[in-house]
Amino acid sequence: MKLIKLLSVLGFFILTSCSSVYVNTDYDKKANFAAYKTYAYNKSSIDKLEISDLDKKRILYAIDAVMPTKQFSKSENPDVLINIFTKERERVNVYNNMGWGYGFGWGWGPGWGMGMGFTQTTTTPEGTLYIDIVDAKTKELVWQGIGTGYLTTNFEKKDERIAEFVSKILEKYPPVIK
Repeated sequence: MKLIKLLSVLGFFILTSCSSVYVNTDYDKKANFAAYKTYAYNKSSIDKLEISDLDKKRILYAIDAVMPTKQFSKSENPDVLINIFTKERERVNVYNNMGWGYGFGWGWGPGWGMGMGFTQTTTTPEGTLYIDIVDAKTKELVWQGIGTGYLTTNFEKKDERIAEFVSKILEKYPPVIK
């Protein structure tokens, strides 16, 4: 029984460590995305973030790494401003393990059975990162990317996890206009 509990907990951690970032995007269908070539950060949105300064830097470094791949360069006179917002919550995971079995026994042949199971509850920190792209001239939101996924408290893995959030979100920019 202890082995089953250990394997189920181990399986949970393997699944959550491999979990990805789930992304949703929205955009202004009238925006001319081809005209946007330069960017800067909206300092007021960065200052309002309620995360550590180290995590802020990680997010900004990750954005700075991705934007050139989108043919953008940083500018003092940008075409777009980037706003960043974050949310964090505890996700509750409930794992039910019911024992089912099939086998042969004495008597009339094969049979089915059900054993007692157990329920395990764990919590995992889940974060949401919003990346807003705002037209610098009109000050109107033209694109928003939202990424949600599990967070890590392991500082050695934070750079990689934050970079994954940012790259998965910005992978959807510019939108494919239909």
